[in-house]
Amino acid sequence: MENKIDIVKRNLVEVIQEDELEELLSRNIPPKIYTGYEPSGKIHLGHLLTVFKLLDFKHVGFKVIVLLADLHAHLNDKGSLDEIEEIAKMNKKVFEATGLDADYVLGSSFQLDPEYMKNVLILARKVTLNRARRSMDEVGRNMESPKVSQIIYPLMQVMDIARLDVDVALGGIDQRKIHMLAREELPSMEFKKPVCTHLPIIEGLDGEKMSSSKANFIAVDDSEDDVEKKIISSFCPPNSTENNPIINIFKYFVFPKYDNVIIERSTKYGGDVIYSNYTAFVNDYLKGDLHPVDLKKNAIVYLNKILSPIREKI
Repeated sequence: MENKIDIVKRNLVEVIQEDELEELLSRNIPPKIYTGYEPSGKIHLGHLLTVFKLLDFKHVGFKVIVLLADLHAHLNDKGSLDEIEEIAKMNKKVFEATGLDADYVLGSSFQLDPEYMKNVLILARKVTLNRARRSMDEVGRNMESPKVSQIIYPLMQVMDIARLDVDVALGGIDQRKIHMLAREELPSMEFKKPVCTHLPIIEGLDGEKMSSSKANFIAVDDSEDDVEKKIISSFCPPNSTENNPIINIFKYFVFPKYDNVIIERSTKYGGDVIYSNYTAFVNDYLKGDLHPVDLKKNAIVYLNKILSPIREKI
């Protein structure tokens, strides 16, 4: 049986710092973890990866806070506030359908408070323009010519961590620079330093960066037929895990949910094979003992099993 630290570290690419995380896990009082989502479109597998990790933290005793970052989305040029508010409502409904029991907080419910904004301004005097801009490089839109709003964005994210009084910040590895800003600056403002936990950025179905504009993702409300069509036509290089979205589906969504993963295939090609761990599975794929077609067919089955109960509640 996995211990608590192994459960929360599963599929993370980085923990800063692990000893601080272990200390939180040893407390009698439940520690708090948060992640923030810009309400800006459909909830897809990239979001679901974070949700599943929050569920892991919930399982070992953490209190979970989900920030629906409406003002951040507006600052990052994701639409009008009215449009974003409607998307936030839909996003919350999907997150709840995954079974994530959390405190859902709308950013604008506290980010316009005088004390919060005062602290953003105090932080602005501590952080250089170059540092703020660099922290947004992998998060912001059109950062070759950033707007002032996108420089304010990371300062607000740092203050979100302080205002929500969380012990752990969770995000993709693209959030690292902002999280490091929080660790470095918050103690000087008499706020606690967060543990920072980072997930990978998974590729889209074409093997390139996942993007709403490219529609290279699987949304949680895609129908079974949509999932099948998207996976069948997806990129899946043989004998390689590099930029391989189908391998990632097994690594991040299938193996964490199932103790034994069955790859069903014709007896002509060796019959069914059962894997109790991801390492053996991926080694067989690298050796050529598993064909991309077999991976795709079985990914369709497992992914629809995972998404079906979510679809039913939306």
